Amino acid sequence: MAETVHMIDSEVFLAFSTYATIVILKMMLMSLMTSYFRLTKQVFSNLEDTNLAKTTEDRKKLVRVDPDVERVRRCHLNDLENIVPFVVIGLLYALTGPDLSMALLHFRVFVGSRFIHTVAYVMALPQPTRALAFGVGLFISFSMAYRVLTTALFL
Repeated sequence: MAETVHMIDSEVFLAFSTYATIVILKMMLMSLMTSYFRLTKQVFSNLEDTNLAKTTEDRKKLVRVDPDVERVRRCHLNDLENIVPFVVIGLLYALTGPDLSMALLHFRVFVGSRFIHTVAYVMALPQPTRALAFGVGLFISFSMAYRVLTTALFL
């Protein structure tokens, strides 16, 4: 038990906590960005969200699909698919006692890749920008998972 408390008190765990918080906040801000796009483009997903319109016909016209709103939503979904595994695997990785410089490299590259991915996605930058950013983040998660498996299970 004392060893676990020591690991949680380590610089690696504190670094992980910092970078995990950054990407979680970034992911949460994607919800606000989706709301912003919905409000500015007057595009809603549910009829009850259109209460400001006067007639039922006007309300029905506001419930539609917009490419820009969908782009932001897909970016948010991609964050959910990648940041949640990073947080889980990164926590396990931090508890394996990796070298601080290697852990910082993993955490910083992942966070950077997610920010680049978001900019490339929302601004519709040409491929392979988004694909490379996605691939780098995925590689980092797999690298940390490999460390966890080889340390914890002695593979």
